[in-house]
Amino acid sequence: MLDDNLKSQLNAYLQKVTQPFEIVASLDDGDKSKELHGLLTDIVGLTDKITLKLDGQDPRTPSFALNRPGEESGVVFAGIPMGHEFTSLVLALLQIGGHPPKASDEVIEQIKSLDGEMRFETYFSLSCQNCPDVVQALNLMAILNPNVHHVAIDGALFQDEVKQREIMSVPSVYLNGEPFDQGRMSLEQILAKVDTGAAKREAAKLNDKATFDTLMIGGGPAGAAAAVYAARKGIRTGVAAERFGGQVLDTMGIENLISVPRTEGPKLAAALEEHVKEYEVDIMNLQRAVQLVPGQPGEEHEVAFESGARLRAKTLVLATGARWREMGVPGEAEYRNKGVAYCPHCDGPLFKGKRVAVIGGGNSGVEAAIDLAGIVGHVTLIEFMDEMRADAVLQKKLRSLPNVEIILGARTTEVNGDGKRVDGLTYEERATGELRRVELEGIFVQIGLVPNTEWLQESPIELSERGEIVVDARGMTSIPGIFAAGDVTTVPYKQIVIAMGEGSKAALGAFDHLIRS
Repeated sequence: MLDDNLKSQLNAYLQKVTQPFEIVASLDDGDKSKELHGLLTDIVGLTDKITLKLDGQDPRTPSFALNRPGEESGVVFAGIPMGHEFTSLVLALLQIGGHPPKASDEVIEQIKSLDGEMRFETYFSLSCQNCPDVVQALNLMAILNPNVHHVAIDGALFQDEVKQREIMSVPSVYLNGEPFDQGRMSLEQILAKVDTGAAKREAAKLNDKATFDTLMIGGGPAGAAAAVYAARKGIRTGVAAERFGGQVLDTMGIENLISVPRTEGPKLAAALEEHVKEYEVDIMNLQRAVQLVPGQPGEEHEVAFESGARLRAKTLVLATGARWREMGVPGEAEYRNKGVAYCPHCDGPLFKGKRVAVIGGGNSGVEAAIDLAGIVGHVTLIEFMDEMRADAVLQKKLRSLPNVEIILGARTTEVNGDGKRVDGLTYEERATGELRRVELEGIFVQIGLVPNTEWLQESPIELSERGEIVVDARGMTSIPGIFAAGDVTTVPYKQIVIAMGEGSKAALGAFDHLIRS
């Protein structure tokens, strides 16, 4: 099952296992069970600390549980955790085997203090880069707290369950049989949701923090770069972010970050956070900014957050980034995660063999259509303009695929559905005004970005007609001492490498402002 290279890597990791445990497999006579049996046999062959038992009684087959002798850990994988989930498997093996997790002592104690039985089920796809964070967080909770149980389920393998529960987006999490949440979630986000007093306790702590010299609002590439450059100047630096990594977390393949031929968004986000933590930077996650209160010249600025926290700083770097633009047509909101999706890598496998549409003919849209064509039955790409804007090499590849139709000069007017899920879309031929309908089960929206500046609408910060923050050559906004960087600004070309440069520049501008005032 595992090639020699992967075995060698796994063998190195398993040397960190200090406590014996069992893998209890539930198998049948199917090919997938044989495949899983091969994987588990390879694993136990690498260490004498793990025992494989084949007498599992889980009705989901193939599946396996990780149990310490005489007790259940509460961690179950239903499916074969390869692809993006192989890391989740490795971490679970290490943690159940006694290797300490990377979570802080405070977070570990919070997990151990959770009361009440919690049975989580997470539906994932092996190509989803957002799923491992959720699977790994819930696995850790199950390992640390006997009241918590977690089953990670490969949605592509257990299609009957996916259909019965009408799951059309991953990761989809259920708690005690009821929907809990969808989409990427960090361990801290999950804990904040199940531990209802956590947000208030954290807000109280933040309110007591001393004034920062420079505070970054946002933890994407721009905010991370700004934090590094500010901290290197020896000034009191903080980062308050809704989620560290920002939109990079939702990006699959990254091939244009100079000096790094190829990486993936979650890996880059982890590297950014690791780099920032090399310095004395106060990172405050799960903080969504809702109000800016600028100070008078020479006075500190204040930012209020959805949690109730308020932070103060002598200078600010606003780096709240951008999000996927929505179509804004009837039915889009109603059928979100019920056929309307924004991440083809995450949700594509759930539409295996079905008909889908991709809205948008830029690079993102064409790349999505190419990827989906290898999974789904048919792809219809709909572009508003009379020609696609994607790179020529991508267009050539797309046109070579036999199960792809391209419709140009078309404006999507409505998402159609039966009340439970998408069953089509309506578009207008711009040249004739004629309305046409396409029968399908899924719609992937890829039409660009919109800046996250709603929280600044009532502030004196100057915004462009598109809602972007207007900045000067040094990254300063219309208010002295407040800077901005990245996709949220008027700087053209929304690219990771540009955001990093702009964040660095904004931090240097903020430092220069501090020493001059």
